[in-house]
Amino acid sequence: MLDATIAAIATPLGEGGLAVIRLSGANAFAIADKCFLPVGKSSLKPSVAPTHTIQFGKITRDGATIDEVLLAVLRAPRTFTREDTVEISCHGGLLPAKLVLDALLASGARQAEPGEFTKRAFLNGRIDLAQAEAVADLIHSRTELALTAANEQLAGKLSHRINQLRDDLMLTLAHVEAHLDFPDEDILPDTKEKLLQRLENGIAFMDELLRTANEGQILRRGIRAAIVGRPNAGKSSLLNQLLGRDRAIVSHLPGTTRDTIEETANIRGIPVVFIDTAGLRGSHDEIEREGIRRSLESLTRSEFILHVLDASEPLTTADEKYFAEFAGKKRIIVRNKTDLAVKMFLPENLLSPTVAVCCVSGQGIELLKDTIKSLVWAGEIKAEMLQVAINSRHQDALNRARSATRQAGDALRSDLTLELVALDLRIAANAVGEVVGKTTTEDLLDSIFSTFCIGK
Repeated sequence: MLDATIAAIATPLGEGGLAVIRLSGANAFAIADKCFLPVGKSSLKPSVAPTHTIQFGKITRDGATIDEVLLAVLRAPRTFTREDTVEISCHGGLLPAKLVLDALLASGARQAEPGEFTKRAFLNGRIDLAQAEAVADLIHSRTELALTAANEQLAGKLSHRINQLRDDLMLTLAHVEAHLDFPDEDILPDTKEKLLQRLENGIAFMDELLRTANEGQILRRGIRAAIVGRPNAGKSSLLNQLLGRDRAIVSHLPGTTRDTIEETANIRGIPVVFIDTAGLRGSHDEIEREGIRRSLESLTRSEFILHVLDASEPLTTADEKYFAEFAGKKRIIVRNKTDLAVKMFLPENLLSPTVAVCCVSGQGIELLKDTIKSLVWAGEIKAEMLQVAINSRHQDALNRARSATRQAGDALRSDLTLELVALDLRIAANAVGEVVGKTTTEDLLDSIFSTFCIGK
C-alpha cells in the first residue's frame, strides 16, 4: 500500500474561497512536476524546490490551464505522513478542485482511501494508533472540552501512560520468563511480593483509565436527550431556548410538532443531542400518530429525557401515566410556564430532579443546563481527566488486559505453574498494546481508518 502515491481533496466539497488537494508518496514531486507550471522568476518546479516552501504557478493538463495555485513543497520526513508531500491550494468550488485532482490522478497518483493519509502517518511511525484516532476526534469535536480532550490525546498524553503500563507488564513478564529458563531456582518471597505489587499497581491504573470511559464517549459522540410531554407543554420552546435560536416552530395550537427534530447544543462543554418530539396523546390523525410513534422510538434511544409539564394547568391522569412510564429512565422534570399562575403540584414520591422554567423569558434555563450537566457527568470536569479520556475501543482492550492481569496475579499467588502466569501476562501486554497500535491487525486498522473522511 505504501508504494503508491496518493491524492485527494482535503477540504470539504462545495463553494468557498480555497480548496486544498493533498499528494503524498515517493513520486509526489515527479507527479506534481507534470501538472505544475511555475510562474515568475523565483517560482520552481516541486522536484527542485527547497522543502517547506510555497511556489506560485498554474496547474495544467494537456496544455490547458486549470487554475492558478499556490503549491507547498514538503520533503520527507518532516511531513504529516513522513513521505514527500505536495499540498496545492486552488480556488474553491467543486470544479476547480476536482479538475486539479483529476490532473494528478492522470499523471500517476492514486485516489486516496478514507483516512489513508493518517493511516500512513501511523504506519510510518509518526503517530501511534491512539493519536491517529485523536485526529478524527479533533475534526468531529463539537465543544471546546471535546476539542481539548482530542488535542491532549493527539499530543500523546494517553499514549505515554499506556506505554508506561505496557512496559511494566513486559518487565514483569521478563522476570517470570527468566525463572522459566531456570526452573531449579524458585522465586524468592520478596521478589514475588514485588511482582504482585507491580501487577496490583497496573490494575489500579487500568481502573483509573476505565473510569474515564463514560465521559470520554460522551465528549466524542455526545449524549441523546428526548424532550417529551403532552401537547402544548412548551417542548419546542424549550428546545429553542437550549439551542439559543429558533429551530422548532412554536404555536399555541396543540400538535404543531408532527415529527422528531434533532439538534446538538453545547451544555456546559458537553455535546447534548436534543430531540424535540411530538406531543404524547391519543390521536385520530394518521400523521400525528406516526409522529407519536417516532417520539416513543426516540425515547428508547435516548440516555435521558426532559419531561416537560405545563405548570399553569393541574396535573392530569395522562401526566401521572407518563410519570410511571418514564420512571425507569434518567430524567429531569421541567415545569414550564411558571410566569403564569401555577396550578400544578407534583407527587411527593418523584425522585427525579425538578427545574422550573419560563421558555418565554428564559428564566430557569441556566439552572436547567447545570442540572443536565450534573445528571450526565459525575463531579467536576478536570483537565487531568481530559488528558486520558478513553474511547470504547480502548475500554474493550483495557478490560481484557485487566482480566488477564488479575488472572496472572492469582496464578502467581497460588504458586501455579509459571507458564500460566506468563501466558496471562502476554495476553495483558498485547491487549494494552492494542490501544497504541503496538499489537494490531489489518482488520482493526481498516475498521478505524474507514471512519475518517477522504483527504485526511
